[in-house]
Amino acid sequence: MSTPPTLTLPACARAYPLETGRGRFAVHDARPDGPVRGTALLVPGFTGSKEDFIALLEPLAAAGFRVVAVDGRGQHESPGPADPGAYTREELGRDVLAQAAALAGEDGGDGRRVHVLGHSLGGLVVREAVLRDAAPFASLTLMSSGPAAIAEAQRARTRMLLDALATLDMESVWQAMRRLDPPEAPESATPAEVREFLHRRWLNTRPEQLRATGRQLLDEPDRVAALAAVGLPVHVLSGETDYAWPVPLMDAMAARLSARRTVVEGAGHSPNAERPEDTAEALRAFWLGAGAG
Repeated sequence: MSTPPTLTLPACARAYPLETGRGRFAVHDARPDGPVRGTALLVPGFTGSKEDFIALLEPLAAAGFRVVAVDGRGQHESPGPADPGAYTREELGRDVLAQAAALAGEDGGDGRRVHVLGHSLGGLVVREAVLRDAAPFASLTLMSSGPAAIAEAQRARTRMLLDALATLDMESVWQAMRRLDPPEAPESATPAEVREFLHRRWLNTRPEQLRATGRQLLDEPDRVAALAAVGLPVHVLSGETDYAWPVPLMDAMAARLSARRTVVEGAGHSPNAERPEDTAEALRAFWLGAGAG
């Protein structure tokens, strides 16, 4: 999971529930002081939330972009039902389309198309939205997200998590996951308030959402050819290493998509949290080149 370096929203951002045609979604909305060059929607990954993008908000707003990070259905502060069918790839893709529509026109937006970014699992979700209807989007960024199911080593860990979620309550699963944390990543490296937040976020997330999206990570087919046929500007961004999808696999995906490719030095699976300034600069350059309208 992504670990945000801070939980403090910058002065340019506020938290509120975004009203859409498919319900309310908790968001962090950052806006520039001057003219808006474009609007971006940031979709988090498995076990993630809008807080994963906090460190990107200020630099991207300073570059002239309105940036909206969202909790998906059943994630953290966005409500979700106990029905696993509410969290299929198709349903989550429709949610992203509704969020983009709200930002573009229904909630004080400027009517322009939206730059959409998905981190990890979020990349699979936003890919579904674009394949369903690319018209609302100015560009697509796949951050630390690959062409199909996750790597075999991570598949084994995800299967273990799904088995635990089927029999244990969320608190028991959390404690079991903590026992599996590598010893080289001591808790002291993470501030106490962030550790408490990670625990709270986990407990706030619907187990049905985790089970459904976890299966998606295990079973996702390769849909790169279909995405390439859409013709939308695409950016494949990752760190130098990645446990979910090997970096060479993302390199190959970028080539198949004729996509812009950025590898953020010194970052792993979460360049948004680990190297936010470099990540924001790469996004700024891509979004300016992709345009809007």
